[in-house]
Amino acid sequence: MTASNGIVIVGGGLAAARTAEQLRRAEYAGRVTIVSDEVHLPYDRPPLSKEVLRKEVDDVALKPREWYDENDITLRLGAAATALDTAARTVTLADGSVLGYDELVIATGLVPRRIPALPDLDGIRVLRTFDESMALREHASAAQRAVVIGAGFIGCEVAASLRSLGVDVVLVEPQPTPLASVLGERIGGLVARLHRAEGVDVRLGVGVAEVRGEGRVDTVVLTDGTELAADLVVVGIGSHPATGWLEGSGIEVDNGVLCDEAGRTSAPNVWALGDVASWRDATGHQARVEHWSNVADQTRVVVPAMLGQDTSSAVVVPYFWSDQYDVKIQCLGEPEATDTVHLVEDDGRKFLAYYERDGVLVGVVGGGMPGKVMKVRAKIAAGAPISDVLG
Repeated sequence: MTASNGIVIVGGGLAAARTAEQLRRAEYAGRVTIVSDEVHLPYDRPPLSKEVLRKEVDDVALKPREWYDENDITLRLGAAATALDTAARTVTLADGSVLGYDELVIATGLVPRRIPALPDLDGIRVLRTFDESMALREHASAAQRAVVIGAGFIGCEVAASLRSLGVDVVLVEPQPTPLASVLGERIGGLVARLHRAEGVDVRLGVGVAEVRGEGRVDTVVLTDGTELAADLVVVGIGSHPATGWLEGSGIEVDNGVLCDEAGRTSAPNVWALGDVASWRDATGHQARVEHWSNVADQTRVVVPAMLGQDTSSAVVVPYFWSDQYDVKIQCLGEPEATDTVHLVEDDGRKFLAYYERDGVLVGVVGGGMPGKVMKVRAKIAAGAPISDVLG
């Protein structure tokens, strides 16, 4: 590929860094530019709710600055992309500068959802960026009572980290269990059990009606009328794709940037991957996957396709994990809340469950059982009958 403007990657996380790395591994010699709205080097996000919050690490950069210099990768940090012109092949940045591109990669990730009705009080935090994690860590160091709103993966991980710091935690979730919409109520109940065993006050089937305070949060009122004293509130109610800057570009967006099976968007020479991208799978279904391991799989497809090379790949079994206390919760496959769940091991803390759909093994979820989870990968990939693993 001959390139005058080269390849521009918009985003400052794992997807951006891995794409740049894969381009150089593929011996692409043209210009590579990473544009990020954050001032930090591209960094890893999973530690933000765990090791960073618990004061165990302060540096989560994926690569040192020297690596970008050695690989001739230009970094435009603290420069948010604000507009895209696909006809002119240009990206406009917040500082007014305009970058031309030959190929553009959208890797802008997610934006945390907020609760608009919440007042502007000190002590109310969200968690998506490194700076937000550091601010939450500072608040947590002086906090005694925290309310975590939302028992998804981020909420559960933050609750676990705050407990490890000695903070009293109330975890509030409107659904019947934590992670109910992802893993179903049966496994969600085991996650609730884990948190309660660690001293978390888990409130299910209830939401937040009001947050009060004078300058700083001091009370959270639940929808059942319960009033909770709190000097820290963490909102973890999910995220949405960061696609606002694409308005007017003509790029098709529907719960993420719509892509084909190789990451091509609706515009020529524009690609997308990672949390922001909704890829078409082998069945023609569009799916947006928010898993760390998914990025590596996608870069191995996007980069060769962008460079006009072979994009054939093996069957990929999705994988993700969540560290909560001393239990690593792992998931292989694509389980859904409506699947039939077979709980095959449970010692009161650790567990192993198989997910069945139409008689076929579609996923496995384990808490604290890494070996037993991973040994099922091949059977999930093969679409094995559930009887193959239950026998």
